[in-house]
Amino acid sequence: MPAKFEGEVSDSTAKQQAARGPQGPAPTIELIGVSKCFDSTAALSSISLKFDPGKTTVLIGPSGCGKSTLLRLIIGLIQPTTGEVRFEGQVLTPGNILEVRRRMGYVIQEGGLFPHLTARDNALLLARHLRRPETEMEARLAELCQLTRLPETALARFPVELSGGQRQRVSLIRALMLGPEVLLLDEPLAALDPMVRATLQTELKAIFQHLHQTVIFVTHELPEAAWLGDQIVLLREGHVVQVGTFEALRDHPTEDFVSAFINAQRRLVVP
Repeated sequence: MPAKFEGEVSDSTAKQQAARGPQGPAPTIELIGVSKCFDSTAALSSISLKFDPGKTTVLIGPSGCGKSTLLRLIIGLIQPTTGEVRFEGQVLTPGNILEVRRRMGYVIQEGGLFPHLTARDNALLLARHLRRPETEMEARLAELCQLTRLPETALARFPVELSGGQRQRVSLIRALMLGPEVLLLDEPLAALDPMVRATLQTELKAIFQHLHQTVIFVTHELPEAAWLGDQIVLLREGHVVQVGTFEALRDHPTEDFVSAFINAQRRLVVP
């Protein structure tokens, strides 16, 4: 029998917690009058948004419209030039962002895995940094491998030895390892071939519905946004153009750009 650590939960309890995901109501995230400038270039201009707790919001728009900048502001990698980002009513500042960031998971394009670490070491990186009990981490890892359909045999491989889909699964496991209440995904499927991408879209939707997290997902692809999102935020040149379901954007566009953006992807099958 392995030694017990102080504060360690049993394997069965850890597995149950892993399967349930974060406990309690999902937090509210709100941007109030947020602008972000890089030198003389305005990336975002007076953005006010409230993200529904426990729902999936998809940010979409042309390249350079500010989607990824919004995610980096929410997770505190950059600070707004003006305005406030609030998490459960608390304004995010350099003084509290580390504590809040541990309640968020972050997945970037192509996974962002460290090439010199195995899949297992990548997945457990932050949990080990926080000195979580080894048996608790292993129980959590096993549950997340099952949830994301990653074969446990892949954990011993380095990123270069994994397929693109497997790398994204490892990145998702790493983001979910601490049981975050918020999940941020920045074009996580963009570099994958269409068949793998379609499979992961289906799996991600099931995971989002299972965990009931607040999810903010960035994509260029309208069918992906329509499939995954409870609501869609369409941006252009740092401004919010329209917020709503895909059906609302399609049937009740607020301006010509909305219809033009949808028609530009008319060759794609949208559910």
